[in-house]
Amino acid sequence: MSTAYDELMAFTRETEALGQVAGRLGWDQETTMPRGAAAQRAEEMGALESVLHARRMDPRVSDWLAKAKGGDDEAKAHLRHIQRDFDRASKVPADLAAELARTTSMAQGIWAEARANDDFAAFAPTLERVLDLRRQEGAALADGGDPYDALLQDYEPGATAEQLDAMFGALRPRLVDLRDKVLGAPAPAALSGTFDESAQMKLSRQIAKTFGYDMSRGRVDKAVHPFSSGSGNDVRITTRTNPTDPFNCIYSTIHEVGHAAYEQNIDQAYLLTPLGRGVSMGVHESQSRIYENQLGRSRAFTGWLHGQMVDVFGDFGISDPDAFYGTVNRVHQGFIRTESDEVQYNLHVLLRFDLERQLIAGTLAVADLEEAWNTRFEADFGYAVDKPSNGVLQDVHWSVGLFGYFATYSLGNVYAGCLHEALSKAVPDLDAQLAAGDTAAATGWLRDNLQRHGGLYEPREVIERACGFAPNEAPLLSYLEAKFGEIYGV
Repeated sequence: MSTAYDELMAFTRETEALGQVAGRLGWDQETTMPRGAAAQRAEEMGALESVLHARRMDPRVSDWLAKAKGGDDEAKAHLRHIQRDFDRASKVPADLAAELARTTSMAQGIWAEARANDDFAAFAPTLERVLDLRRQEGAALADGGDPYDALLQDYEPGATAEQLDAMFGALRPRLVDLRDKVLGAPAPAALSGTFDESAQMKLSRQIAKTFGYDMSRGRVDKAVHPFSSGSGNDVRITTRTNPTDPFNCIYSTIHEVGHAAYEQNIDQAYLLTPLGRGVSMGVHESQSRIYENQLGRSRAFTGWLHGQMVDVFGDFGISDPDAFYGTVNRVHQGFIRTESDEVQYNLHVLLRFDLERQLIAGTLAVADLEEAWNTRFEADFGYAVDKPSNGVLQDVHWSVGLFGYFATYSLGNVYAGCLHEALSKAVPDLDAQLAAGDTAAATGWLRDNLQRHGGLYEPREVIERACGFAPNEAPLLSYLEAKFGEIYGV
C-alpha cells in the first residue's frame, strides 16, 4: 500500500484512541462519577467531541483517501469505514456535533432524576432539545432523503426503515398469536423470596467468566441501566441488582457479556482501527441475545445454573431443574423491556421503533409522547401503564439521542435466531456441554465465525457468512414457537 495509506492509518489510530477515551468518560458518568460533576462532564464531553469531529473531517483525510487505493480486503475495509465516517462528519456542522455531545451528557442526569421521580414533564423540555438537535443532524445527513434512515446508519449501516418495517410486520402476527396462546395456558411457578445483592454480584461475575469474559481486560460494575463499553483490551460491563429478582442481575450480565465478548474477541491486529469494533448494533445485539437467550435460557444451561443458585442462595423454593427452566422462561405481564420474556420482548421494541419514527418525522410531538406511549402499550399488551418509570421514562436511549437504535434490538434477535440454527448444526452435542456449564464450544464458534472479524464485513454479510444463508425472521419464530410451545403445552 501507499505511504498515504500508512499516514491515514496512523492518524486514524489516534482518532480511535480518543474515541475510546470518550467512551471511558461515558462509562464513568454512569458508574462512579459524583452527581455534582454532571455540568463539568458535559463540557468535557462536548470539548472532546469537537476534537473528534474535527479529526474525522480533517482535509488531510480526504487527500489520503484519494491517494490510498487498492490493497487487500482488510485495507479496503479500513478505507470503506474511514470514507463513511469522513462523509458523515463532513455533512454535520462542528458546532452541532459538539452541542449534541454536551446536551446528551446533561440529559442523562435529567432523565435519571425524572425517572426516579416519575415526572415526564420534568424531562420533556430536555427531550425536546435532544430531538431538535437529532432532527437537525438527520436532515444534514439525509441530503433530502429520509432523516430517520440517515440516523439509522449510525447503528445499522445499509438498513432502511422500510426494510425493517417489513421484517417487523412479519414478526408481529406470529408473536402476538404465540403470546396469546401462552398467556392462556397454566404458567410455571414464579420466583419468590429475597436474594442477597452482594451474592448476586458475586454469582454474576462467575457467570461472566463462564461465558468467556476476560476479567483481566474488563470489569463488572452496577448502573441504573446495564450496558457494555469499550473495545479491544478494555471492555467494561455493568449490571443491576434487585433483591427479589436475581434473574435481572444474572441475565443482564450474560447479555452484556455477549456484547463485551464480541469486542474482546475481535482480531488483535485490528486494535484501535475502524475494524477493531463491532460492525453494527444489530450484529452486536445478536451476540448479547444469543448468549442471554438461546444459550443462557436453554434447558441445558438452566439445569447447571439451578445448581449454582442452590450453592449460593440455598433452598430458594424451586428444587427441580425442569421446573426452574420453566421459571426462568416464564412469560409474564410486565412493563419493562429489559425484563421482558423472549415472547414479548420484540413487541416492546416495535412500539419504540414506531414512536421514534414519528418523533423524527415531526408527526408526534414530545408533549404528546407520554399519552401516545400509554395508548400504544395498552393496545399491544392489554393493560395500562401505571407510572412513567414503567413507561416512557424507562429507557435511557432517547435522553442520549439514540434515535434509530431501538430497531437493532429486534434485528439482533432475528440474527441470533439464524446464528443459533447454524450453531446447533455445527456443535451437535451443544446441550450436553451447556448442561455441564461449558460454553466454550458455543462461544468459540461465535468467536471464529463472527466476532473475530470485527468490522471487516458489512452487517448482513457477516451474518450470512456465519450462517450460510441470508438472514431472515423464520429461524427466530420457529425457535420461539418450539421452545414456548413445549414449555406451555400449546
